[in-house]
Amino acid sequence: MIKVENITKNYGDVKALKGVSFEVKKGQLYGLIGPDGSGKTSLFRILTSLLMPSSGKATLSDYDTVKDYKKIRKIVGYMPERFSLYMDLTVEENLNFFATVFNTTVEENYHLIEYIYKMLEPFKHRRAGALSGGMKQKLALSCALIHKPEVLLLDEPTTGVDPVSRKEFWEMLKMLQETGLTTLVSTPFMDDAELCDEVALIQDGNILKIDTPANIAASYPHKLWKVVTENNYNTLKALDKLDGKISAFSFGHSVHLATEDRVPEDSIKKHLVDNNIKIENIEPIKASIEDVFMELMR
Repeated sequence: MIKVENITKNYGDVKALKGVSFEVKKGQLYGLIGPDGSGKTSLFRILTSLLMPSSGKATLSDYDTVKDYKKIRKIVGYMPERFSLYMDLTVEENLNFFATVFNTTVEENYHLIEYIYKMLEPFKHRRAGALSGGMKQKLALSCALIHKPEVLLLDEPTTGVDPVSRKEFWEMLKMLQETGLTTLVSTPFMDDAELCDEVALIQDGNILKIDTPANIAASYPHKLWKVVTENNYNTLKALDKLDGKISAFSFGHSVHLATEDRVPEDSIKKHLVDNNIKIENIEPIKASIEDVFMELMR
């Protein structure tokens, strides 16, 4: 359904995309996972025909994003990273406007947005600019769906919204997938990756790895420990001198420590105690996608 073949994008001397390739199958919920500045938005603008690639080719439903841009725009529902609807129009007015642009009506395709719109309906006369972050995203998703697209492209749809709204949004994406809709979503949140059928990890314009979330997590090559102490900064400094250490990164209130297989728990404890680190807990853990991403970056 979506095929990206060796896409590059240059802005003068800046190389935003460096030969990106991946394929999204029909009906998949596919994740493009990476931090800000990794090239996700440039790629989405190429896929929606808003930008031309410097080289390479991208197709959606066999339509070329450069040659067939008019057809592309009819089959794609797009939510950009920033809220881009009309702030001074109400919820209802925005929805009617976008339906009219695509020569359809809200009534004709209401079944596509019914579940989402029921949450918006109490605010249908409220201006879009006065909505909360979560409600703005629900309205933007409704407007992206109202013309019955074949492909849905969502660029960081949950950035800046509260955890409850973020959870609700992913539940909506799962429901839409059940209708057969093909969805490509980008996000900087690594835990979002676990909700996708397949993911591509991207950093600095390069694809680092493509696989299912479970396979990516299982590919982590080292022994991994969760170390909880009073001070992550001092712990990281002390672990720099640990024999057999491969890497160490802060993960919230803990440190994830990767070591060679030969390193036992007792030697980690002794090393930290010898460096005046007060230990609260040390335990072996399974790697997450974020651990794999950090390893690939390293």
